[in-house]
Amino acid sequence: MKQKIYQVDAFTNRIFGGNSAAVCPLGQWLSDEIMQKIAMENNLAETAFYVKKSEQYEIRWFTPTIEVDLCGHATLASAFVLFNYEDHLGDTIHFHSHRSGSLTVTRNDEHLTMNFPSDIYESIELTENITAGFNIRPRLAFKGKTDYLLIYDTEDEIKHLSPNLEIISKLVGRGVIVSAKGDKVDFVSRFFAPQSGINEDPVTGSAHTTLTPFWSKVLNKKELTAIQLSERIGFLNCKYLNDRVEISGECKLYLSGEIEV
Repeated sequence: MKQKIYQVDAFTNRIFGGNSAAVCPLGQWLSDEIMQKIAMENNLAETAFYVKKSEQYEIRWFTPTIEVDLCGHATLASAFVLFNYEDHLGDTIHFHSHRSGSLTVTRNDEHLTMNFPSDIYESIELTENITAGFNIRPRLAFKGKTDYLLIYDTEDEIKHLSPNLEIISKLVGRGVIVSAKGDKVDFVSRFFAPQSGINEDPVTGSAHTTLTPFWSKVLNKKELTAIQLSERIGFLNCKYLNDRVEISGECKLYLSGEIEV
């Protein structure tokens, strides 16, 4: 069976920037085993699959090793594909995830804006199993629904963090967000998730469901600019709406084709 596939660079205005995601439009769901094998074969941070159901699209996301509850950049990439290559009419797309509920993406010229649920996080103790994962000790630690959030004092510290992936992989959760106030933007971050098959994710839209409410409260502002300081660099605009957050960025198509399943 031939299956359409797209590869899209998300949260960037140039090819080879941001975070790359594969997108597979489906007429009906494939088995979990086949979708996981496709994601493993793609060997990207995320592969998104969607099926049109009435006026919305059901969506699921797989890393090379597991299915995840939420993925921002692959959702942005899926909307980009629908708007530009799969004949979606209008400027709003309604996705539904059986793990994360209702997710909306709207188009405004080249910018796409996702509307996601805000994460709920709580302060936790800076224990040795957390601090040992990095060469620089964080100032604060929090735990959200799936991720840890570690707060540092400066952007320079975020740039120069060296993760111990073996130690990080033993933390119970999807991964670890590290963040600090930015020099030229409101905040910067990086994201490490070896326990989910991703050593360092280039740009993590879903992590900004935690970062946006945190920095909105710290900086006392609703609209924020952000950079994820991976090697590929990602640029995001975020807006805090209390129980929801808006996360915006651009996408670029890298390839389109077919795979044999």
